[in-house]
Amino acid sequence: MKDSTVMLRPLTRSLTASLVLMTAVPAWAADTHTISMSGHGEAKAAPDLVTINAGVTTSAPTAAAALAANTARMKQVFAVLEKMGVPQKNIQTTNFSVAPQYNNTPGNESPRLTGYQVANQLALRLADVGGLGKTLDTLVAAGANNMNGIDFAIQNPAPLLEKARADAIADARLRAETYARAAGVALGPILSISEGSEGPRPMYRLMVMAAPPPVPVAAGEETVSANVTVTWEIH
Repeated sequence: MKDSTVMLRPLTRSLTASLVLMTAVPAWAADTHTISMSGHGEAKAAPDLVTINAGVTTSAPTAAAALAANTARMKQVFAVLEKMGVPQKNIQTTNFSVAPQYNNTPGNESPRLTGYQVANQLALRLADVGGLGKTLDTLVAAGANNMNGIDFAIQNPAPLLEKARADAIADARLRAETYARAAGVALGPILSISEGSEGPRPMYRLMVMAAPPPVPVAAGEETVSANVTVTWEIH
């Protein structure tokens, strides 16, 4: 009998330890219920910055002649920009190319070289959105014959993004409360928030080609958006 008692003690201790480990697992880990909901927010404002993609394209029988003609026109464009007070930091060359030009020949004849084309393109950032039409007229008059597009933007979108984020959270909460009421539960504390934000996007964007003055331009509005996903505990 004495020996039997000694043999049972280790088994009792082992069983007790196992029960302690099992009860140490938090009960809420397996019982927590959650609801996740997406929300969207937007804030709009008139743009206060515009980028113009303008340049000069010239053609001539020789590369030297095409380059000389292009250089002469570009000097006029730069002179006009300086007269307008556009800072040099807001003027950036985005493309420069010299390309041979060939005519289309019928059959199997080899294409014949007809000349060269030189293109010089600039990106101009301007804060005077209201004077954009006049600026386009001035650039065309100075020799710019290639307008690839106009982009409107907001210089400091941070305040708009802050408002969009707040609206996105409110939108997610409103949706979550609707679903929670329908399901007969209540929202508890927020467990997580994740964001997928968007940058400024235009409500209206205008592509402009060189045209006789005056050039009509509509700036429209820029929209800053924020998208969030929020997870609540429910009970």
